[in-house]
Amino acid sequence: RSSWLLLAPLLTPPVPVITAPPCSLCPEGAHRFQWIRNLVPEFGISSSHVKVLSSPAEFYELLKVQIKAAKQRVVMASLYLGTGLLEQELVYCLEETLEKSLQAKGLPSLRVSILLDYTRGSRGRKNSRTMLIPLLQRFPEQVRVSLFHTPNLRGLLRLLIPERFNETIGLQHIKVYLFDDNVILSGANLSDLYFTNRQDRYVLLRDSPEIADFFTELVDAIGDVSLQLQQDDTVQMMEGMVHPYQGDKMAYCEIANRRVMEVINSARTRQELLHAKTFHSSQPGSSLLSQQGSQASGSLKPEPDTWIYPLIQMKPFGIQIDEMVTETLLTEAERDARIYLTTGYFNLTQAYMDLILGTRAEYRILLASPEVNGFFGAKGVAGAIPAAYVYIEHQFYSEVCYLQQQERVQLQEYSRAGWTFHAKGLWLYLAGSDLPCLTLIGSPNFGYRSVNRDLEAQVAIVTENKALQQQLHQEQEQLYLCSGVVSTSTFEQPNRYVKLWVKLVTPLIKNFF
Repeated sequence: RSSWLLLAPLLTPPVPVITAPPCSLCPEGAHRFQWIRNLVPEFGISSSHVKVLSSPAEFYELLKVQIKAAKQRVVMASLYLGTGLLEQELVYCLEETLEKSLQAKGLPSLRVSILLDYTRGSRGRKNSRTMLIPLLQRFPEQVRVSLFHTPNLRGLLRLLIPERFNETIGLQHIKVYLFDDNVILSGANLSDLYFTNRQDRYVLLRDSPEIADFFTELVDAIGDVSLQLQQDDTVQMMEGMVHPYQGDKMAYCEIANRRVMEVINSARTRQELLHAKTFHSSQPGSSLLSQQGSQASGSLKPEPDTWIYPLIQMKPFGIQIDEMVTETLLTEAERDARIYLTTGYFNLTQAYMDLILGTRAEYRILLASPEVNGFFGAKGVAGAIPAAYVYIEHQFYSEVCYLQQQERVQLQEYSRAGWTFHAKGLWLYLAGSDLPCLTLIGSPNFGYRSVNRDLEAQVAIVTENKALQQQLHQEQEQLYLCSGVVSTSTFEQPNRYVKLWVKLVTPLIKNFF
């Protein structure tokens, strides 16, 4: 049966997708999550191509190494690029690699495409734009910088909301970094904190051309409906494109939906054809000649034991695939299955909370203690955001206690001196298993913003390989090792005191952070 159909009546409006029957080519016993490919392309790879990273420093060093080694393409999507020395070093690496490409014989083959958020990337006098303009000036034919502007920030609202606060309306939040055929999926931005002491998650998919092509096309699609940074620090839309905040909103969103869905559906069709072709060529009855031909051309790959599913969420454009898959995973999780779910900003949607409280699996939810919240110590109103998260956490914990679910649903707070916490995703352990067979990793925080306001992308990684399952298990254990279990006494501590005005305001503003 197609599990995702069970959830279809709960989702309004429905996700615009093409459905397909379950694959009749797959052998019995194939993994149980193949229903996801009814929605998105399925990329089968060898687990030896997957590497889980554990630290910000490792992530930063890998970015530099990959930039320097790139020959054909560098594609980077992030919320913003910081303005410190570490970020400048990344820009120097890009400049050096582009310079080498220019000096090579023939036409320079390297293309660099960078996608950032317009409002966050334009904040302050020195910002992401000023960091990247020298690259645009030096390599105008090879570098593209796109700045996504949400169509929901327009008119009087855009004129009245000041800098920083305008970022609450909607953002480009996808984080993907790819270099030739190597892809890094993460929740980390291109900023010094994420390279030093802000804990996140990171996974490298090596030698994965189909996945790299997909994310290149996705970033291109969003780039095409974004403002293009010019050499003089002005911005303009591509010729013939509807403007995100000056043009007709509905027309803009329809074009954006069409561009992104074209990427998803064309990749899905390609992968289905490849899947069928691969299956037939690997059958005992297939001709020896064609197999020898494959071997001679070097195209014979090991049987995949790991499957990658890109999950896209862009509610402003009517695309809700990530939400649909996440809700289905939570709905379908069986009794005695364990779900480890983590978010740097604990502000779950009502639908996710209802599923966690109303289904059968065990939950271990990891969230930031106030001291490791990214807003801790911030100036002005933003300084009260950690207290708002404490209030939301306390309300959810009270609900867990009221329903007598404390054994099944456990909250844990990440705490680490001198660090902040930004990791998000989940690990799914089937009943009776000590290792996870599925993880979600990418940009979504499982909150209202991720589902309704921002552009988000993550991947579901499903694996049958024990060594990769062990890697994912160790990643989960390492994060949860720095945590303490939340109890009633947690909220009696002095640092958990929430002022009355914060309690009154939180329900009104919780959909903006």
